[in-house]
Amino acid sequence: MILSSVLQAIGLFIATNIDDIIVLSLFFARGVGQRGTTARILVGQYLGFAGILGASVLVTLGAGAFLPPEVIPYFGLIPLGLGLWAAWQAWRNRGADDDDEAKVEGKKVGVWTVAGVTFANGGDNIGVYVPVFLSVGPAAVVAYCIVFLALVAALVGLGKFVATRRPIAELLERWEHILFPIVLIGLGIFILVSGGAFGL
Repeated sequence: MILSSVLQAIGLFIATNIDDIIVLSLFFARGVGQRGTTARILVGQYLGFAGILGASVLVTLGAGAFLPPEVIPYFGLIPLGLGLWAAWQAWRNRGADDDDEAKVEGKKVGVWTVAGVTFANGGDNIGVYVPVFLSVGPAAVVAYCIVFLALVAALVGLGKFVATRRPIAELLERWEHILFPIVLIGLGIFILVSGGAFGL
C-alpha cells in the first residue's frame, strides 16, 4: 500500500512539475557566476512548494470535513477539466513559443523570487493534488507529501543539469505540453471511476 502510494506520488510529481525544470534552468542560467545561486534556488523552491502543499492540504481538510463522502469523487472533474484545458491550449498554441522565459524575465535569483514564481506556477498543482488527497487516506497523504518534498531537491538538481544542456531543455519543452494534459485527463477519469461518480 505504501509502495503503491510512493510510486503514484513520484508519477504525479513528475507530471505536475516537469514545467518547473525549464523555469529552474532559466533561474540557473540567470544566476551563473553568482555565489550561492544553487542554495538560493533550492531554498526558494522548497518554500514555494511548501506553500503549494500547505494550501493543498488545507483545502483537502476543509473539503473532507464539510462535504459528504459521495461528493468527493466528483473532485476528479478538476484534474479532468485542467487536462482538457491544457490540451486545448497546447493545440491552440501549437508552434508558438512557451512563455517560461517571461516568468523569470527581469527577476533576480533570490530566495523569495524563486519561491514566488514556484508558488504562482503551482496553481494547477493545487487543483490536481486536492482531488488526489481526497481520494486517499491520511497515511497516503503524508506519504505523498514526504515523497514530494524529497523530490524537490532532485527537481532543482535536474534544473541545474538542464541549464547546462540546451538540447535536453528543448526536448522537455517540446513534450511537456503533451504529457501534462494526458496525465491530468487520465487522473481525473481514474478518480471519477474509482469513486463511483456518475454511477460508473
